[in-house]
Amino acid sequence: MSSILRRLVEAFTRRARSGYAYPRGKTIFETPTIPLEDCVKLYLRDPTVKASVDLLASATAGIGFYTTADPKFKRYEQAKEIVDDFNAEVGLDQLLLEGVKMLVACGNDFWLKLTPQRLEDFIRLPPGCIRNIERETLDADGLKIPHKITGYTLDHKHGGKTLRPEAIIHFKINAVEGSAFGTGIVQVLLHRLTLYGETRPAYAEIKAEIERVMPKIFEKYAGPDVLALLEEAKEEDIKKFERVIKNRPPEGAWLFYSGKGDVKPVRLDPRARFEFYVDHIINQVYLGCETPLPRLFSTPGFTEASAKTALEMQEWLINPLKRYVKRMVEREIFNPVLLQAGFEPRKAHVRLNWGSPEVPEVVMADMLRAAELGLIRPEEFRKNAAKFGWELWEQESETQA
Repeated sequence: MSSILRRLVEAFTRRARSGYAYPRGKTIFETPTIPLEDCVKLYLRDPTVKASVDLLASATAGIGFYTTADPKFKRYEQAKEIVDDFNAEVGLDQLLLEGVKMLVACGNDFWLKLTPQRLEDFIRLPPGCIRNIERETLDADGLKIPHKITGYTLDHKHGGKTLRPEAIIHFKINAVEGSAFGTGIVQVLLHRLTLYGETRPAYAEIKAEIERVMPKIFEKYAGPDVLALLEEAKEEDIKKFERVIKNRPPEGAWLFYSGKGDVKPVRLDPRARFEFYVDHIINQVYLGCETPLPRLFSTPGFTEASAKTALEMQEWLINPLKRYVKRMVEREIFNPVLLQAGFEPRKAHVRLNWGSPEVPEVVMADMLRAAELGLIRPEEFRKNAAKFGWELWEQESETQA
C-alpha cells in the first residue's frame, strides 16, 4: 500500500470501532437543494457567472496573506515559522484562492485531511462528490432538532463511503435555516419559483433561452420570408415554388416567376420591442451574482464616481467572507499545526492577515538626521540612499594616482 493510501485510510476508519462513521442516535441525511455539480457546470459555462465568481474570489483571497504571532509569547518567532513552513509546504495561498471560488459559487468547499490524526496535507474535493451530510437529531421533550454532523457521504462515483467529520474541513457560507450545506450565488440562478401552481423557469434557464434564440432571430430577419402572389399560376408552378421555399437557406431566397404577380417581404413589426424585458432578465442575473463589477466591463457610461461606489459596495460583500475564511483557517489549520508541534495556540496567537505587511515609510530627511546623530552607521546610510536612487561610488584609494 502506498504512503498516500495508508494516510487516506485514516479519513475513513474510526479508532474506537471498525467501519465507517455511523452515529449512535437517529440520523437525518441532508442533500443540497441544487446539486453542487450543477453549480459548477453553470460557473464553467456562463461568462457572467464565472466573471462574477472570479472577481469576488480574487478580491477576497487573491491579495494573499501573511501571518503574525503574539510578540509577548516567548517562542512566538518559532511558532510563526512552523505555521509559515506548513503553509508553504501545502500551498495554502493557492488552495484558498481556488477554494474561495467554489465557496462563492456553490456555498461549500470540502478539504479532505489526508491524515486527520496529524495534519500534514489536504486534498480539495470536488463540491459535487459529497452526496449528503449525516446529522444526529437532538431529541428532547418531543423536539427533533438537527444537531452535530456525524459523517460526509461520498457519491457512488467516488466510492459511496462515509467520511468521518474529523477528516473534513467544511467551508460553508449562508447556511439557510441551519442547513448543513451552504448557499452560493449560483443556486439562486438555478432555482425555479412556483407561485399559485405556476412555475417560473430559473433565471439561468431564461438567460440561456434568450441567448439560444438570438442567433436564430438574426438568421431569420437577415433574409426575411417573402410572400409571392402569383396570379393564374399553374399547379405545377405553385408546387415548384413550394418545394423551393421549404428548402430555402436560413438567409432566405428570392423566387422569380414569368407571369403576373407581386412580391411582399414579411418584416418584423418595429413596434415589437423586447429590450426592456431582456434588460430585466440580465439585471436579475447580475443581482444574483452579487457584484456590480461585470457591469463596469459590459455597460458603457459608467463614470469614475459610479465605479468607485461599485467597489465600495463590493467591499460590504467580501469583508464578511474574508473574516469567515480567516477564522476557519486559524481554527482548523493553524491551531492543529501548533498543537502537534507542542505549542499552545492561545498563547502563540498566530493569525492570518489578508494583504501584505505594512512597511513604514522611510523619509530621507529622517535618515540624514539619524546619520548626523550617529544612530545609523555611514555604510548603512549609503546603502539606504542607494535605494532612493542616489548614485554612489566606492571611495578610491588615495595611493592610486
